[in-house]
Amino acid sequence: MKITIPALMSIFLLVINSAVSAKPYGARLCANDSRFTCYTVKSGDTWQKLFPSADRRDLVMRLNRMNIHLERGMRIAIPKNAYDTNMLDYAPVSRQISPPGEKIILVSLNENQLAFGAYDAQGNLQYWGPVSGGRGYCPDTGHGCHTALGQYSIYRKEGAGCKSTKFPVGRGGAPMPYCMYFHGGFALHGSYEVPGYNASHGCVRMFVNDAQWLNEKFTHEEDSVPVVIKSSQI
Repeated sequence: MKITIPALMSIFLLVINSAVSAKPYGARLCANDSRFTCYTVKSGDTWQKLFPSADRRDLVMRLNRMNIHLERGMRIAIPKNAYDTNMLDYAPVSRQISPPGEKIILVSLNENQLAFGAYDAQGNLQYWGPVSGGRGYCPDTGHGCHTALGQYSIYRKEGAGCKSTKFPVGRGGAPMPYCMYFHGGFALHGSYEVPGYNASHGCVRMFVNDAQWLNEKFTHEEDSVPVVIKSSQI
C-alpha cells in the first residue's frame, strides 16, 4: 500500500500533538497552582510508601489524575495542607450546574481538567474523579483514536469482569472493569492505567473504584443516565 506525503504528514502531526499533550497533569498542576508543592519521585517510592493514609493517597492520586506506578523522576503535586483529605474541596468541575432534572455524568477530556463529575437531578455535584480519553493517534491501529464527543446515554453495563473484545489488537481481553457503554463500542470503565493525560484507544478510563461507584451506585438498570463527553472544560 502506497502512503502519500500528506498522509505521512498527518500521522507525524498526530504523533507530535500527542507527545506535546502527554505531559502528566500533576507536573503542570504543581507548577501553576500555589495550593500545591511539587515532589520529584525517588527510586523506590510508591504511592503507599509516600502516603500511608488511604484517604490522603486517594486524594493525591486524584489531583494528579494518575494511578499508574510511580517512576523515578516523575513530578507530582501534593496539597500543602498535610491533613486535607476532602476530595470535594479540590473538585476541578463545577460544584453546581443548572438543574438537569435527572442524574447526569459530565466528562471533560480537556488536558487542563481531565475529570468527570456526577450530578444529581438538582445539579449538585455528588462525586468526581480523573479520566483519560483517546490519545489522538494509536500506533497499534495505525490511525487516530479519539473519544466520541457529544451527549449520549448509558445503554449497557457489565461488572468487574468486563473485557474488551477488540484490544489488544487481534486478540482482545484487555480488562475494562465496571464498563458502562454509552456509544457503540465506547465505554466508561475502570483502569489501572490512568496516566495523567489522554492515552486510551477511545474509551474513557477512570479509577476502578470510581467506575464501580458509577456502575453500582449512581446508574441503575432502569435508568438511562445521560453522559456528556466534552473536549472543553466543564
